[in-house]
Amino acid sequence: MKRARIAAAGLTATAAAVALVATLTPLGANAVNPDNTSATTCTGPAWDKAFAYNGGDVVTYENRTYTAKWWSYSDVPGAKGGAEVWVDGGACSGTPTDEPTDNPGEPTDEPTDVPTTEPTDGSSEEPTDDSSTDPTDPTEDPTGEPTEEPTEEPTGGTGPAAGQKVIGYYTQWGTYARDFQVKDVDTSGAADKLTHINYAFGNVTGGKCVIGDSYADYEKKFPAERSVSGEADTFDQELAGNFNQLLQLKEKHPDLKVIWSFGGWTWSGGFGEAAKDPAAFAKSCHDLVEDPRWAEVFDGIDIDWEYPNATGLSTDTSGFDAYREVMKALRAEFGDDLVTSAITADGTEGGKIEAADYAGAAEYVDWYLPMTYDFYGAFNAQGPTAPHSPLTDFEGAGNPGFDSETAIAKLKSLNIPDEKLLLGVGYYGRGWTGVTEDGVGGTATGPAKGTYEAGIEDYKVLKESCPATGEVAGTAYAKCGSDWWSYDTPETLAGKMAYAKEQNLGGAFAWDLSGDTADAELTKAVSNGLS
Repeated sequence: MKRARIAAAGLTATAAAVALVATLTPLGANAVNPDNTSATTCTGPAWDKAFAYNGGDVVTYENRTYTAKWWSYSDVPGAKGGAEVWVDGGACSGTPTDEPTDNPGEPTDEPTDVPTTEPTDGSSEEPTDDSSTDPTDPTEDPTGEPTEEPTEEPTGGTGPAAGQKVIGYYTQWGTYARDFQVKDVDTSGAADKLTHINYAFGNVTGGKCVIGDSYADYEKKFPAERSVSGEADTFDQELAGNFNQLLQLKEKHPDLKVIWSFGGWTWSGGFGEAAKDPAAFAKSCHDLVEDPRWAEVFDGIDIDWEYPNATGLSTDTSGFDAYREVMKALRAEFGDDLVTSAITADGTEGGKIEAADYAGAAEYVDWYLPMTYDFYGAFNAQGPTAPHSPLTDFEGAGNPGFDSETAIAKLKSLNIPDEKLLLGVGYYGRGWTGVTEDGVGGTATGPAKGTYEAGIEDYKVLKESCPATGEVAGTAYAKCGSDWWSYDTPETLAGKMAYAKEQNLGGAFAWDLSGDTADAELTKAVSNGLS
């Protein structure tokens, strides 16, 4: 998405004015009481660490008034880190209200030195130094004289056939122990093949979209050798972390889109509360995604609700209609920007696909990402061994309907357009140990050892440590000693992409990019298979 104007991001003219003052006031300066002398009455509500604030919100903390410069969640006013978010308005006296304002984004006090009326032509006012002309653009020159065009074009990729999506999830925690940085998406060649990246995850709590990990998302500083641009981050730059690296990746690959995904297995528990007021939830998501610091990073939102009106890590009881109403509200808020959703692939009779109105919600999404993986795994520690991402049903399947083909057919039966369905694949394997049988259906003593989690291992590791020894249901398996693994290879992905094309699906997506090889052989197989 392009950088949103202040008023377009959902702030009133009053809030826009306060945000403008905050933007033009140096850190640590006092915008309301510059001399910081006589205390005024504390009119803002008490700061609440569990409340998400928008730019322009006014709060009281430790007998001082603070105004938010931009979206904030858990940033303590006046503290290190929080000082970058909050403008100190000076000392105040009196007891603030206990609850945050019912209208976040609109301050309770108005500065007297800025206009509060909107322009009559309906446009929103912006600082005059936030020009649409980029002084670093090689085609523009402050003197008005044309300059030479750059001799080096941004790197692009051939990509899949027209209309086909190749989407890879990039996880925020990949920057830690996995040491999989955004730069690796570029140097591996994956960025040349991808059409979209889903950034996972933002959190959902208190009925709102909120930041999942501020350090990984926008605070972490990257040295030159780990940066997409090859330039080191500076200590005082406004945007750092994965967000800035994704922005650099988009600048290098201008056709690449980035979508911010919210929820996931761990953070889906908050969707039930969000469903109680879909419009308020959607507005909070839009305000966060369009935060002026990173609005240019994201092209839309992805909702990974596991699972509406069903059981995932927790049980949701919001009802059959709730998912549809949430997606409807998100479409209304995000307009023409991308609105997508990762959904269940449980095609069993009476299963999760039947628990929510995915058919009714289809008109509001650009596409669905049915999670056609994790059907089987060592979460059933004693087995039976089975492929975690089978394309088709297979002899000995423990749960008829747990396969990609059945899930896609069931979603199609709901009259969801073919092109709005993508095929999911995993860049990892699931495995057991203590297995004696070579094929499917064997018993086990527990999950096989994994680098980060028992029973799970990256493809890039398994292709070397436990090469495939057979295929079943359109995917591969491997027997190494007493370990038994199932995973996809470039060869099985070619078959899955042929199926996706045969079914006229909209493309494919992968969880997640960090599991691929250093030369992105799986992503290339997906892209080539869809070409």
